[in-house]
Amino acid sequence: MPEALSYFFMSWVDPYLLFLTAAGTFAGIYIGAIPGLSVTMAVSILISFTFKWHVNEALALIAGIYLGGVYGGSRSAILLNIPGAPAAIATALDGYPLAKRGEAGTAIGLTTVVSVFGGFIGIAALAIGAPLLSNLALLFAPRDYLLLALWGILLVGSLSGESLAKGIFAGALGVLIGMIGLDPMTAEGRFTYGSVQLSAGIPYVAAMIGFFGVAEVLVQLHQLAITPVKQNVKKIIPSWGLLKKYLPLSLRSSVIGVFVGALPGAGGDIAALMAYDHAKRSTREPSRPFGEGAYEGIVAPETANNAAVPGEYIPMLTLGIPGDAVTAVIIGALYIHGLKPGPMLMIETPHLFWFCVGNLVLANLFLLPFGLSGIRIFAKIVETPKAILLPLILVLSAVGTYAIENNPVHVYWMLAFGVVGYVLKMYGFQVGPVILGIILGPLIDASYRRAMISAADTPLDFAAEFFTSPISAILVAALAFTVLSQSRVWTAFMGRLRSAPTH
Repeated sequence: MPEALSYFFMSWVDPYLLFLTAAGTFAGIYIGAIPGLSVTMAVSILISFTFKWHVNEALALIAGIYLGGVYGGSRSAILLNIPGAPAAIATALDGYPLAKRGEAGTAIGLTTVVSVFGGFIGIAALAIGAPLLSNLALLFAPRDYLLLALWGILLVGSLSGESLAKGIFAGALGVLIGMIGLDPMTAEGRFTYGSVQLSAGIPYVAAMIGFFGVAEVLVQLHQLAITPVKQNVKKIIPSWGLLKKYLPLSLRSSVIGVFVGALPGAGGDIAALMAYDHAKRSTREPSRPFGEGAYEGIVAPETANNAAVPGEYIPMLTLGIPGDAVTAVIIGALYIHGLKPGPMLMIETPHLFWFCVGNLVLANLFLLPFGLSGIRIFAKIVETPKAILLPLILVLSAVGTYAIENNPVHVYWMLAFGVVGYVLKMYGFQVGPVILGIILGPLIDASYRRAMISAADTPLDFAAEFFTSPISAILVAALAFTVLSQSRVWTAFMGRLRSAPTH
């Protein structure tokens, strides 16, 4: 226990780690708040600069940017009706009407406090739940990891996109990209076409920056003519009575955020939407009608999406499965630093877990003063013309990609994936499943082969084991339900169920 506490407070007593956490939180708030600068893109670019750092330094900065970025998206959602992050989509539904009523300051202040509250609930769940889940994960067989990886891709494809088919296609594309290179067992080239460059595989950091950074820049080019709305920000700090009134809703939304965040592939945006839906269903007398400036409509999603951040650390650290695109990038960073997220991480490097927990607590504490300050300045920064902002993003993306290995070919890959990501977005495909596929592709490949070897390369025995093992059977059921819930048959059935008369 004393050793765990020493690692917990490591970033608190080390001036450099303290500074990195504070700087990351501050930067994350403003990166997440400016439309076009997504949290995922920021973390992706950051990874390329930190892979030569000590792992503690990299994780301290990343934790700050992650927490700050998820919260920061609420600012532009409230002020401009443009979510700075996907997790702030639900916040805009009532946040912007509040701003039009002249209550932008109160709305931002309230979202700041409830975000910090949700973050602490999520961190407590991480500290308690992760060690328990890690012990359970030790019972997982290779086939279970295969199912987990497939479920993670299916979840993010089904929950974050307009169609399950498009989500599956995007995930399969990512897996295909992740397979490029030499076969780890036979050393034979896969999809290399005799190219030496392709033999080393696709640099996933370059792919991430391209899909999230360059693709977003190309999408934003369609909106250059949009003029930002100017807002007067007053009365920032919320009253105690207002906070006390929404404390029960914040607590329930935090539980939703932690649970959804812990699901592989779900993420804070799904948690926020589910919490918003819960608030609409459970609130009998809202402050105003939902969609017209109800405080409940900003409290629920903002509490949930910040509680989801520590929740997403649970599958990342204990199972090696990313909770969303950002944690997929963080997994990449851990691999760069020679660490392998999964059940053995808690056994071999327990200090890393407690360092992450302590660092998240510290970043969450910094979120309160940084979130309540600089709002008036932000109202000016967010008005930066896109003609200046977008070229700056491209330059930073190119520099970050080149810095991975000082290889200009990586920049070409980044630009190519940026164009591919742009085309996907234009046709309604999500890039999140692509990134998850790139990360999870090697895991799917390795787990499938190990499972086949354990079944003596007998397909019937291989298939039977998915139903004879309790863990495998549960995961198969989860996979089946994910696919079934997106089918027309299920939609028609649920529609009839809701319309059936009640006695």
